[in-house]
Amino acid sequence: MAGSHDAPPRTLEGPLEVSPEDWSTKDFYHLMTALVIPRPIGWMSTVSASGVRNLAPYSYFNLMGSDPFYVAFGSTGVKDTVTNLREVPEFVANIVTMHVLEQMNFTSGNFPRDEDEYQWAGLTPVASAKVRPPRVGEAKAHLECEVVQIVSDRNTHIVLGRVVHAHVEPSVWKDGRVDPRLLDPVCRLAGSGYASLGDLFSVDRPEWKNVQGRDAREVMPRAVKK
Repeated sequence: MAGSHDAPPRTLEGPLEVSPEDWSTKDFYHLMTALVIPRPIGWMSTVSASGVRNLAPYSYFNLMGSDPFYVAFGSTGVKDTVTNLREVPEFVANIVTMHVLEQMNFTSGNFPRDEDEYQWAGLTPVASAKVRPPRVGEAKAHLECEVVQIVSDRNTHIVLGRVVHAHVEPSVWKDGRVDPRLLDPVCRLAGSGYASLGDLFSVDRPEWKNVQGRDAREVMPRAVKK
């Protein structure tokens, strides 16, 4: 199917149909990052073979499976993080929350490879339990991971990491689990946009035995505001 527009239109009078090759990389990037929202941010701790610490945020990040547990994140270009992981294949995904938003954003800068972002951002490196890179002491939760694979396709590099340890601060724990309001995670939107949690809902999963032979509209679970 041919694209409906050769560039982002100011307004839409009909549906948009577009493929990556129809627009510039920048324009298609803005479309993708505006559609896939909100995105959690993984604040990745790595170390080089010589022991230099690196810390960088990635919003192409999420949990990938539970048997075993994996996380994945994507880097556009071979940055210090990917270079370090090829030397020392371990990292910590520090969970970004609202109270460290400014420090996280600061570490997104293009620092020289031999500079320590922990020191520049005034953050505390804390020894991890099972991997060599340190945790961010100010973060409320951390996932320690071992690299299983790095998939490279042109300028995209996707890191698959197996979770080997998790750490959670007591301040975000309530009634036997992490409370999302206490965690207060940062959500990435498009461009320089971010968001915090708004309304929270719960929706029960449908039971097949309750759906058989009935109108789905009668048994569809309803969203319940928390």
